[in-house]
Amino acid sequence: MKYRIAVVKGDGIGPEVIDEATKVLDAVGERFGHTFEYTYVLAGGAAIDETGRCLPDETVDIAKASDAVLLGAVGGPKWDDLPGDERPERALLGLRKELGLFANLRPAMVFDELADASPLKPEIIDGGLDIVVVRELTGGIYFGEKGFKETEMGPAAYDVEQYSTEEIRRIAKVAFDMAMKRGKRVTSIDKANVLESSRLWRKTVAEVAADYPEVALDNMYVDNGAMQLVRNPKHFDVIVTSNIFGDILSDEASQITGSIGMLPSASLADGNFGMYEPVHGSAPDIAGTGKANPLATILSAGMMLRYTFGLKEEADAVDNAVRSFLKAGFRTFDIATGDAVPLTTAETGDKVASFI
Repeated sequence: MKYRIAVVKGDGIGPEVIDEATKVLDAVGERFGHTFEYTYVLAGGAAIDETGRCLPDETVDIAKASDAVLLGAVGGPKWDDLPGDERPERALLGLRKELGLFANLRPAMVFDELADASPLKPEIIDGGLDIVVVRELTGGIYFGEKGFKETEMGPAAYDVEQYSTEEIRRIAKVAFDMAMKRGKRVTSIDKANVLESSRLWRKTVAEVAADYPEVALDNMYVDNGAMQLVRNPKHFDVIVTSNIFGDILSDEASQITGSIGMLPSASLADGNFGMYEPVHGSAPDIAGTGKANPLATILSAGMMLRYTFGLKEEADAVDNAVRSFLKAGFRTFDIATGDAVPLTTAETGDKVASFI
């Protein structure tokens, strides 16, 4: 099979980790008889430097004509002085909107070999940890009405949190479908004791749950959810939540695993089209040093094989190659402890590809 992938290397360590992910994909292609065709496009700071815009029209057009998008990371202090709507990070919001990427999947796993890296007590994560946060990505306060107005207390700014029934329904369905393939448990996180939008969220999620009698649903306020993630993370299997709550909780979940450099993500549209990227940022302070951990990007490529291309065996091969890398005692700079000699970014990609 031949698959067309739009590749955004991005900024900072983005190009370095992307190179290792495509290296592993090529190893998958060689083993399983697939061809991955890469078209490199610009977004973020690199696009600003080249075209004056963080998201050129050409990038959107090529992404839409591809089977999936693989993205490194965007942003950095070089562009911090630009207005908000011109900053590199706006490219992500633009891609999500233009490509209809409404569902963000962020797994948070604790690998047995890296359990000591978790900030949680061993008894809390004993036996492993495997959570998926399903975050609504194109609605809510980030995309709602915003502006300025005069008040009795002086000038004020506002941002509106708004969700339609259909926006909630479709993200809930993604979460319940995923739970059916996992532990058959969904936790919906909201703030229904205060927010009207959360009351509609809770009501709609309950309606969707009725179509999945095998899946257990529980509801949790976001403040309690944030607490339970560090107090009792094994309670969770699939978490479904709004854009802003998901943004916060998925970062919290990533930190309890011990290294953000290990965590992939997927953003999906209807029809399984997706954009895949590591959770970590562009880390410009280590760009070019060979210290970047490419495993999150490699695992993101594995998610692309699984969710967009429907290649389960190939996706399993990527996941198992990363596990083999860790079991063999290899480490990157961010997860090396004791006497372990960390491998460079390129050496890590070579080793993982060899395990394919």
